Amino acid sequence: MPLHPQARAMIDAYADGPALDFERLEAARLRADFVLPAPSAPPRADVRIEEHAITGPSGSIPVRLYRPERVASDPPRWPMTLYLHGGGFVLGSPDTTDGLCRTLAALARTLVISVDYRLAPEAPFPAGLDDAHAALLWAYGQAAAIGGDDERIAVAGDSSGGNFAAALAQRASRDGLRLRHQLLLYPVLDTACDRPSYREFAEGYFLSAPMMHWYWRQYLADADPADPRASPLRSQDLRGLADATVFSAEYDVLRDEAEAYAQALSEAGVPTRLQRWDGQIHGFLLQQGKNDDADAALEQAAAALRAAFA
Repeated sequence: MPLHPQARAMIDAYADGPALDFERLEAARLRADFVLPAPSAPPRADVRIEEHAITGPSGSIPVRLYRPERVASDPPRWPMTLYLHGGGFVLGSPDTTDGLCRTLAALARTLVISVDYRLAPEAPFPAGLDDAHAALLWAYGQAAAIGGDDERIAVAGDSSGGNFAAALAQRASRDGLRLRHQLLLYPVLDTACDRPSYREFAEGYFLSAPMMHWYWRQYLADADPADPRASPLRSQDLRGLADATVFSAEYDVLRDEAEAYAQALSEAGVPTRLQRWDGQIHGFLLQQGKNDDADAALEQAAAALRAAFA
């Protein structure tokens, strides 16, 4: 379908930004010049925030815990969702997805644990993923202390955070940790960057092909691009993974790899729901209050988590 007018408005908001040369660009310059989209809707007041610091593989990792206001129908212990923000492995923080995490906590009736993992290129692969794994183990180990249920845990993430969530789901299965669900929101899943959507939407749709290639160079450094911890789509065995919900956006370079992963999961016997958001672009979920599909998509994501935790 045609590009959604609210998605066009988001693209136009970035049209006057500084031109970026992805052959010479340094991460500090990108962080200074490129501001991730912020929602216009005010943050939900029915979710409380707690800041924690956990022990990671290279020091302390800040995590932000979102706790819904309890209602009579809530169980004694909350299900838990580990959330990994996007930003191409280079940008972002829990602030980036604050509104999204508040919404998931309130609508899915779950604790949401948002991880402030280390960023590339200062901390290349697999540093951020290792931090995410440490946070998952913390959720299991500290469930009782924070009022969580260690038998009802999901992983979730958008963009590069979706990469971490998919990789964590694969590792959890290998390690014998049972996850209830993996929620992958227009995820990054393959270093190859060679699917048709990379050619169809190479420029002009918020996330460009040159930008995505640059992100991979920052994150991978000298690592093997075929390592399934970096490219979850390259895994040779997806059997037994947690049930999945995968969202893709029609006008997104990452569309085809997200949809290919959903198909691969289904073919491996993993119950998987794929939803393509027609007319939308990468990052639209961060546009709560500005993009009607963002609100609808988060309601569907929360419904998927509620069903998985039921």
